[in-house]
Amino acid sequence: MLKALFHKLKESAVSVIPVVLIVLLLNFTPLVDFSGTETVTFALCGLALIVGMALFNLGADMAMTPMGEQVGAGLPRSGKFKTLLLVCFAMGVFVTIAEPDLSVLASQVAGVIDGTALTVTIGVGVGAFLVLGVLRVVFRLSLSHLMTFFYLLLFALAALMVEQGSGSFLPLAFDSGGVTTGPITVPFIMSLGVGVAAALGDKRDRESSFGFIALCSIGPILAVLILGLLSTGEVNYSLPDYSMQSSASGIFHALGATGKNVLIALLPIVAFFFLLQFLCLKLPKARILQIVVGVFYTFFGLVIFLAAVEIGFMPVGYKMGTQLAAQSPVLLVLFAFLLGLTVVLAEPAIHVLNKQVESVTGGAVSKRSMLIALSAGVGAAIALSVIRVIFDFSVLYYLIPGYFISLGLSFFVPKLYTAIAFDSGGVASGPLTSTFILPFVIGVCAVLQGESHVLVDAFGLVAMVAMTPLISIQTLGFKAVITKRMREKLAMKRILGADDEQIIDFL
Repeated sequence: MLKALFHKLKESAVSVIPVVLIVLLLNFTPLVDFSGTETVTFALCGLALIVGMALFNLGADMAMTPMGEQVGAGLPRSGKFKTLLLVCFAMGVFVTIAEPDLSVLASQVAGVIDGTALTVTIGVGVGAFLVLGVLRVVFRLSLSHLMTFFYLLLFALAALMVEQGSGSFLPLAFDSGGVTTGPITVPFIMSLGVGVAAALGDKRDRESSFGFIALCSIGPILAVLILGLLSTGEVNYSLPDYSMQSSASGIFHALGATGKNVLIALLPIVAFFFLLQFLCLKLPKARILQIVVGVFYTFFGLVIFLAAVEIGFMPVGYKMGTQLAAQSPVLLVLFAFLLGLTVVLAEPAIHVLNKQVESVTGGAVSKRSMLIALSAGVGAAIALSVIRVIFDFSVLYYLIPGYFISLGLSFFVPKLYTAIAFDSGGVASGPLTSTFILPFVIGVCAVLQGESHVLVDAFGLVAMVAMTPLISIQTLGFKAVITKRMREKLAMKRILGADDEQIIDFL
């Protein structure tokens, strides 16, 4: 156990330290000016982030992933297909409602829409599309065709919303698809998908194990768009309080509030699992004990991680954005790209995804290639978001061509890469995106465009972070296809000889 924990601490340190160093080194330049208290608090929160991520990743390996796999594989074996669909819908709703990332987003738009209405609407969207994910596996539906249909539907609703004058809801709606796939939801849904695919799908079809996160990212967008169309009245946004709580009382309050949210988030999953264990799973006691210990690791890891982000990273991100906004636009965009390259490494669910991808593909898609593609995609997303703030234009100018490119690529690359890419988009937009990068962009927007433009110009960032990996990872798949064909052509030349080169080129 200690060896595994040490390994996770090492992985977490490699992921988090680059982000912390960039911010701390920036403090020694004329570009930003943090107080001594802010610098020390941020550095300590960086250390807490490492510990929290290590405990969470260890807990995910011991508890969240096995629970999802057992539920996904155990219920189909019981022959109760309707029960499986009902459980998937309920789990999607309750887990999403309690997802910490969603709570963070809801708190930042509390002045625009009631938090309870937003979270329940998003939860229903996730639950419905989790059921659709199971049906996709059972009826062998094409993920590319499903994604194409639903994204065309989303953009049709978006156009209708703009026509009705409710366009300010658009960035929030598309952001909601990214924040729902957070550190609690991802391990459970991904492993549930693997279990369902193993029990109900074609065992030769590795693609069916992925795509659940992709579909569950569409449901919230669709639900919030419909909510926006039904809403009436004027939308007024006000900036939340981004001041740093560095006092002992403030820290304990943040820890207590975070602990309560995480406990509420984990209880539905654990309760459902043990109910199913009693009714049909019947796992051995040793496995149950391992899962219980893993749940505790997950709980304490998430509390430490999310509290550190709230206490140190959110205020520093906002202040950094307000101060860098006064610099050259070129420098601002370059820094945003650099921040995106490194911040994705510190997203806890990314490591769960990469490990699962390498395992399911037998090493065909390595963790290293995944990280490079994700880093490039997220870096581009944040840089493009800052450009949008500078020039003040709609997020649809990015999302419409971006999704058309990604959906177009899905018809030319192996299905496995498409499924992984759409899952990666949801996973990349994790806690640090909503609690560090989003406040950074809000700070930039508040200075350059004013507080009244924040909802329209700054929000939409999470949607961008969720979209760009679709292109970068499918490009990776496209490259793999070209490389494979070139190797096959070279092998045929060696077998047939140079005289048959025209035949080979024809083939």
